[in-house]
Amino acid sequence: MTPALVLGVAGVFFVAGLVKGVVGLGLPTVSMALLALWMAPTEAASLLIVPTLLTNLWQLRPLRALGPMLRRVATMQAGIVAGTLAGAFLIGPPSGTWAMAALGMALVAYALWSLAGVQVTVKPRMETWLGPFIGALTGVVSAATGVFVIPAVPYLQALGLSRDELMQAMGISFTTATLALAAALTMNTHYGSATLFASALALLPALAGMAAGERLRNVLSPLVFKRCFMGALLLLGVQMIVHARM
Repeated sequence: MTPALVLGVAGVFFVAGLVKGVVGLGLPTVSMALLALWMAPTEAASLLIVPTLLTNLWQLRPLRALGPMLRRVATMQAGIVAGTLAGAFLIGPPSGTWAMAALGMALVAYALWSLAGVQVTVKPRMETWLGPFIGALTGVVSAATGVFVIPAVPYLQALGLSRDELMQAMGISFTTATLALAAALTMNTHYGSATLFASALALLPALAGMAAGERLRNVLSPLVFKRCFMGALLLLGVQMIVHARM
């Protein structure tokens, strides 16, 4: 990697970490969209494993509330693992622009729908069967694109969680999805020690960006936070569609 490329990658992960610090998601999506300007999607997906995993673990706080939240979304996590591994076996490593474009359109549609004031609520009795289904579908999307936002985030938001609970639930789901994606990439022989080292170096700018984003999030009102959350999804979706068409 040339010095210019190293600086470019560091800048990408700082920006991606900043977005994640504010709204709790976006690091893999921003990273995939921007890194793919310089490298193949499979290489980009491999590079983001360590920063994504560690920032997701950071997002699991507060630890005192982790146990109850883990129990609530446990079946969804099982679905994510199964869907990712099955998708990796059937589809192969992330490569298709069609999948990236479809995911971008789904993000745009969901963000516009939510900004328009439409609310969807998942009743507790539905979580038993809907959680594993949403998890499996998220896993398949992750295997195809390297991004695990849809449909996991809309589902978690529909559970009626508070802002901090939503952040923690997304942290759990994204951690599971990252580990499953790493296993899938290894299964497809696209994740070696050199890639692991490069991915680890990208952790520092990602953590710096996330710390800055968290400080910014703490001063936002719930309404502004929601608008930032949905605005980030909208921009990420547009970015993915534009990149897929390039």
